[in-house]
Parts: sequence; structure tokens; C-alpha cells
Amino acid sequence: MEDSFSVALEPLLCRQPPLSSRRPRTLLCHDMMGGYLEDRFIQGSAVQNPYSFYHWQYIDIFVYFSHHMVTIPPVGWTNAAHRHGVCVLGTFITEWSEGAKHCEAFLAGDSRSYQTVADQLVQIAQFFRFDGWLINIENSLSETAVQNMTAFLRYLTARLHQQVPGGLVLWYDSVIQSGQLKWQDELNEHNRIFFESCDGFFTNYNWREEHLERMLGQAGERLVDVYVGVDVFARGTVVGGRFDTNKSLELIRKHGFSVALFAPGWVYECLEKNTFFQNQDKFWNLLERYLPTHSICSLPFVTSFCLGMGTRRICYGQEQAVGPWYHLSAQETQPLFGEHKLPGNSQGWVKVRCCLADSWHGGSSLLLQGVIPPEIGNVAVRLFSLQVPAPHKIFLSLVYKLEGSTDVMVALELTTGDSGSCHVGSISVLNAETGSRHRPQPLRVPPTKLARWAGRCGQQLRGGWIQRCYEVNLRGCLLQDLFVNLARPPGSQEEKSFICRLGEIQVVDANSLLAPLPQVQNVTVTQIHWQWPASEPEEPLGRLRLSCTLHWSYLLLQARCFRVHCWEGTRGSSPGRESLGPEQPAFLGLAFVNQYRVVDLVVEVAGPRQEARVEFLVEPVPREGFRVPQAEWGRAALLYSMPP
Repeated sequence: MEDSFSVALEPLLCRQPPLSSRRPRTLLCHDMMGGYLEDRFIQGSAVQNPYSFYHWQYIDIFVYFSHHMVTIPPVGWTNAAHRHGVCVLGTFITEWSEGAKHCEAFLAGDSRSYQTVADQLVQIAQFFRFDGWLINIENSLSETAVQNMTAFLRYLTARLHQQVPGGLVLWYDSVIQSGQLKWQDELNEHNRIFFESCDGFFTNYNWREEHLERMLGQAGERLVDVYVGVDVFARGTVVGGRFDTNKSLELIRKHGFSVALFAPGWVYECLEKNTFFQNQDKFWNLLERYLPTHSICSLPFVTSFCLGMGTRRICYGQEQAVGPWYHLSAQETQPLFGEHKLPGNSQGWVKVRCCLADSWHGGSSLLLQGVIPPEIGNVAVRLFSLQVPAPHKIFLSLVYKLEGSTDVMVALELTTGDSGSCHVGSISVLNAETGSRHRPQPLRVPPTKLARWAGRCGQQLRGGWIQRCYEVNLRGCLLQDLFVNLARPPGSQEEKSFICRLGEIQVVDANSLLAPLPQVQNVTVTQIHWQWPASEPEEPLGRLRLSCTLHWSYLLLQARCFRVHCWEGTRGSSPGRESLGPEQPAFLGLAFVNQYRVVDLVVEVAGPRQEARVEFLVEPVPREGFRVPQAEWGRAALLYSMPP
């Protein structure tokens, strides 16, 4: 039951092109400071300046690496990666003399030993809902063990494919077929037997272009299944690393191979923490031309641009908690970041970056800053690539605010494919280089059943935020790209600077808003533990610390997450004497499974002949991105009194 806290809520979302396509891929291998740092806290932590990765649209595979023999990716990483359509691998590693003993124990016997290990690895991936394994044997193998290693790889790969849709097993370039530990820095005749036994091969890092040229003949039709390793720390004799990593990628892509970026956390570990976001963006901007993006291909698409961290928590414009927080499962779909110079000889530019200074929902927002020169009327910033067969009717929503004194106008735009069957109804059509670009018309009178979703449309919201909603009727169309358009007012000929903060974007199938919403049911409180505060153990009317576990029932596929709240009060011996606490319950935290652990909640001590009460409330957050009224939250009350 306790392990189920670490089960990923997010299924692996579909993406285009799929991983099975023959396009060269990009693997990120996360190796930072030994692993299992702040990211190990399932319900988040209060940490200043944590590490965050958010350039997911460039990544196909994420590997969580550590030097534990079996490395299970922390659930926050799996949730964040799956939300972006990126598959997640754990690591199975053996090292040194101890690793050699482990390998002998399961590889030097009969097939039942290595099949048992493989079955356990498959079950672990199934249970925690990640997608496979990187196998890294960093010790020599006996003759029998190395012969059984290929059988182990074939069995593991076959079983994983059966039990985990889209599962992957990759082999790291270490041991050769003689059993000797001897890194080759390439795929060749000494290690190809392992490549042929699984889904892919991750090379060591000290290669040169001649290694890549030799591998062309070794890989055959499986060129993209070779992941050429790049150590971002640039340890050893490497082509490029650090801010020269693009030199490595240029050669790798020139020959058509996939790439494995090892330890891109270098920007966090070795550079100043207070410039982390600038350094992270610089690193990935240098690589952008070698990193093809993948596209979102399902609805609803809802994001508030939250990085899963912040200096305070905001819920739809209302502050819920102050103080630093870090919770990777709370990271929402991230856009394409970067700096763009406007076409032609103009002095126009626009930058897209994340910002913790303000948010509409979560802990951060997306900041668009730039200049529209006099000769250009508007700038359209591409934020998301889509490949979504459009339903007949979609609803779109944009929450934004402009900072400073400006009359720049903000609107959503989307593109559709140039299919002759695509028909767009009731909106203006603008020509574009590829497909048709549409600026949807505002949704003025939403249908009654959409009242919750559209309740804030067209309103000036808390904190200066504005929400605009749109309705689009389509037939036979494919949604391709999502833009934000920033335009000068009609008749203006002046240069326009702007700072625009985006708080949320939604693209929702209208039909999904008509389906009934599940109810949070069967909220229970278990594993209850009371503790006096250490500072006042004898205080009869002081405070207690309560720890407990909440459980509930809900269809997880229909939830983005759950917000857990509480309020408390006391009931005296006299009828009618009751306090139910503040008008709004206190926010405790986020849950990404059907349970939540309350830890050291400070509550009142019940007085003489009194019964105290704590009520827990579980608020479901629908994937369509609207707020559920408090009357429909799940709840459970805990009544307690002092022993006589």
C-alpha cells in the first residue's frame, strides 16, 4: 500500500511522430549528484533553488540514472515525462567486484535465475508505470555469465514488450562479448551481439567521427537505435560538452544516429544557481537546430506552464500558500522556449522564458517579452506543435496579462493542415506559409453545460489577469500548431515593446465537457498518529500534531491531480456550540494518486467534555481545467477527544 504512493498517475501520452518511427531520437540520461535528492519526496518538499528540467518537447526518452543496482525513477519524473509523451527508463547497474558477484549469482546458473531477475524488473516497471530499463554492466563477466547475458537481454526485452506497451531495453557500451570490461566508444563486432538482443545501444563518450563512420556499417537498418553518448561534463577525450555540446550533436546528426545526452544537470551543478534558468535556456538553445520536436496528439490539452516549483502556490489567481516548494508531479506541459529575431531587416525580437515571479495557477507563468518594429504589424509566437485530429467543435481559452502601459493586443492562433477536406466554420481565415492560420472569434454566450468551464470567460480576474475563450467549429481538420499573436493596434506606426505573461492555455473537445464528472467517494482516514509538540508536552490546552493517511476512490484517468484541504473546529457539551473554522479550508497539498499522507498537522487539543473535529476535503482537478464546487468535493471528518 505504501509503495502505491510512487505509482505514476500519468499514462504515457501519445505523441507524433511515435517513438517507433525511424527519425533520430534524443535520450536524456539524468545523472546528478548521486540521484534521489529533492526529487525523492513523493508529495514535494520546501527547497530553495531546486533543479528543474522543462525542455521536454525535444526529448524522446528519459533515463533516471544512479549507482544503486536497481534504480526506480522517482514518480515525479515519470509523471512529468509521461505528460509530455516521453518514455521513462530506470537503470539496472552492476559495478566493481560486488557487481561481478551479483552477475555470477544470476547469470552463471541455469535460465531460471536470469529469468527470475528479468521477471522482477518487468514487474517493477509495470507496478510503478514506467517504461523499461537501461542495462549497464560495469564489471567483467565469466564465460558462462556473458553467454547468458544475451539470453537475459532477449528474455527481458520480450517480456517487457508483452507487459509494458512501448517498453524499451537499452544496453550500455561496457562489456564486450569475451566478458571483458572494455568500453568501445562505438558499436562494433565486439559488442554487436548485445545490440542485437535488445532495443538499442548507448555508446560510451570518447568517440571521434571515425567511430561514427565505422558504425554506419554495423548498425544497418537500425541506425536510430544507436544512441551516441555525449557527456555534458566533457570528462575524458570528447568532441564537445558543456556549452560546446552542439559540436557533438552536429556530427551525430550528420551521420543519422540518435543521441544520448548524459548529465545535462551540469548547468545546475557547476554554474551559479541564481542564473540557472538563463544557463539552462542557453544550453538547449544551442542544441535546438539538432533536436527535432515532437507533437501533442490528444485532447484535452491544458497547461498553466507550472514548472512544479515556485516561491508560493497560486490557485486560479488566489494565493494558497507562501514559501518555496518543489513537486515534479505538478509540472504541467511546457512549450517551446527560445529567442527569436523577427524576419527581414527589422529590429524586432521576442523571447519566451519561464518565470517564477507571478503565476495564475501553480508556481510559475510563461513570459513573452519583445519588440514589434514599425514595419511589422504583429508577431505570432509558436508555443506548441500539435498533431490532433480535430473534433467537430473545440473550445479554447487563454489567460494572460500585459505588464506596464501598453496597447498591444493579445490573441490565440492555431493552424490546420492544408487538407482539401478541412472546413473551418464561422471564423476569419488568414493565409500562412503552411496550412491555414485562424484567429478564433471570442465565445460570447457559452452553452449552459459549459458554465463551469467558461465561468470566467471575458472577465478581468484577480491580479490583473484576463481570460479569453473561443469556440471553433471544424470538419475534417488536423490541428497543427498553437500560437500567441501580439499585435499593434490598428493605425499605430510606432515601435511597440511588450511584456506579456501567459497564465493558462486550454484546447478542449466540446463533447468532453458534456460528460458527467466522477465523484470523489469513500474518503477514509487511516494510520492515525498523535504527538505532543516537544516544546509544550504538559500544556493541557495546547496543540497536537496529527499524522494520518487519507484514501479515496476516483477514476484517475479523469483527474489532473487532487488538492487536499482541511479545516478544524471543536464541539462543546452545550448544544449549538460549534466552530467550523475559517470560511475557506486550509490547503494541505497535492496528490497524484488516490491517497495522501498528512504529516504533523497542528490541531487543537479538545477541552474538558469537548469533542474536537478535523475535516479533510479532497478536491478533484478535472483534465479539462475547471474548478469543481466545494459541495462536490470528497470529505471525511475525524472526531477526537482527550482520554478521561
